[in-house]
Amino acid sequence: MTSHMRQHAIEVLASAELIHDEAAVQAAVHAMADSICADLAESDPLIVCAMNGGLVPIAMLMPHLRFPFRIDYVHATRYREKTHGQDLSWQREPERSFEGEHVLVIDDILDEGYTLESILAYFEAQNTASLRAAVLVEKEHDRGVRPPIDYLGLKVPDRYVFGCGMDYKGYWRNLPTIHALAESSEETH
Repeated sequence: MTSHMRQHAIEVLASAELIHDEAAVQAAVHAMADSICADLAESDPLIVCAMNGGLVPIAMLMPHLRFPFRIDYVHATRYREKTHGQDLSWQREPERSFEGEHVLVIDDILDEGYTLESILAYFEAQNTASLRAAVLVEKEHDRGVRPPIDYLGLKVPDRYVFGCGMDYKGYWRNLPTIHALAESSEETH
């Protein structure tokens, strides 16, 4: 089964449309990092990665954040390696208090917004000193909810996208570029 899925992932990438090349992604990451530095450099922030998708964006951002900060992570998902969302499932909540902390949550994509909205609500209930969100990619549509985003990298069309932390059935999070499924093979969101 795994080798079949691996081969399928290779075929999907071969037929996918490039939405943002590596230069565009890097430019967006640099712009986000500049804004984050301007806002948070003096606040001793706690940066929280929303796993699994937030792993690549946080890794891309961290070398450009030239100030001391601490990191933690949460793991909440609606996709579970599928191409459409389900009910939110908490895989890991942080094991500490966030009261009085300046928190920045970093995630890969804002699609329908339910996952990020739940994560932000969790932190709001912790009485943080401040709460911000950074998202590498926002999908352009009007479905779902739109939690506040303080730092946004790029916009993508309302298609299934992968790369830069976003996966296709568990594959291709590692790509430094962002792709959309070929329109002929698009699955429902």
